[in-house]
Amino acid sequence: MQYAPDGIFEGDARRIADHVLPAMVSLSVWSPPYHVGKEYERDVTFVQWKNLLRRTIEGHATILRPGGFLAINIADILCFQDPTIPRIMADNVSAKRRRDITVELVRRTWHEHRDMNRHQIARLLGCSEQTVDRRMQGNNIRGGKYEAQTRVFLTGKLVEDYAYSAGLYLYDRRVWVKDAAWENSRWHSTSYRAVDEFEHIYVFWRPGPTVVDRDRLSPQEWRTWGSRAVWHIPSVRANDDHEAKFPVELPRRLIRLLTEPGDLVLDCFVGSGTSGTAAIQEGRRFIGVDKEPRYVEMARAALAAARREVASSLDLRMTPDARVPDRLGGPARTVQPMLALEHRTGYAGNVSADQCPARSPAATPGEGAAAVADGFVPSATDPGRSTCGTPR
Repeated sequence: MQYAPDGIFEGDARRIADHVLPAMVSLSVWSPPYHVGKEYERDVTFVQWKNLLRRTIEGHATILRPGGFLAINIADILCFQDPTIPRIMADNVSAKRRRDITVELVRRTWHEHRDMNRHQIARLLGCSEQTVDRRMQGNNIRGGKYEAQTRVFLTGKLVEDYAYSAGLYLYDRRVWVKDAAWENSRWHSTSYRAVDEFEHIYVFWRPGPTVVDRDRLSPQEWRTWGSRAVWHIPSVRANDDHEAKFPVELPRRLIRLLTEPGDLVLDCFVGSGTSGTAAIQEGRRFIGVDKEPRYVEMARAALAAARREVASSLDLRMTPDARVPDRLGGPARTVQPMLALEHRTGYAGNVSADQCPARSPAATPGEGAAAVADGFVPSATDPGRSTCGTPR
């Protein structure tokens, strides 16, 4: 079965090359399982996880177009069990000082301050929130004394080796600084190790002609993130329907930076459909793949909502040569400062206002949706310039 553009499919990322035509994808952007014990990877061994990464990356050697990019968002494994290393012999004097924090003391304090949450109770008692949690829930989050020693496992070298073996070469890397994951970094209270608050984005390149177009972003965007190696983007606040969402701004930046309007974007771990939403909002075509049926349906719903939002936000007027937006609705402005509809085979370049031909009367309602279906796709333009429908 061939995966057609503008669809979400149930499938195995390791076999992506069997379902996508060669040299079809301009950008593949995805975030694989991190091997940290999430529900969807709980039964996957470390060897199986590495095989998943290797085979998925190998499949991109054919489906990426020459000059295309593979962007992988991945984190280091900060608590990797390794029984071959010695156990760290640490005299945790801080823990000794907290022995006077008893279950009875925590319960009595919470009873006296019922309006406080766990974090506030911990501050009042002068201990960590993990100590409060252990006293109230009986959780020994440090693990048993016979549990294997843990260390940090760097994933970048692993991903780079697999990519190089497939003929894909490291083009760039960015660091995503997210919200500090205190709840998932409980080792910070028992060691000098830092909390989990950043991830990597590795961008690999398939050899071939690559267009460098600085007009894809505004000067302000180049200064604030286009040319910056560190991206500060808040995490998703509620992972209520998926355990590991990333914010839509993350794939949106990669899509704007590395593709042109109408290019095909792929995510073979599509999850809740965040990357697909970003692709639709930025006027790119999209293929999403996931092995979990519930995530396939979730992603399809997300893409359908994105298409409706884009179509309903465009109020079009006609010009003699092309269709361009005359006005944007509120939702579109929060997604993108400016959207323009253009031919897939030509670009309605940015020119001064006095060069634009006169516009004809306003289009009828719903024409935006018809234009999208008719092969006109939304794309980003510089909000500081006027947009004219004159093709090259």
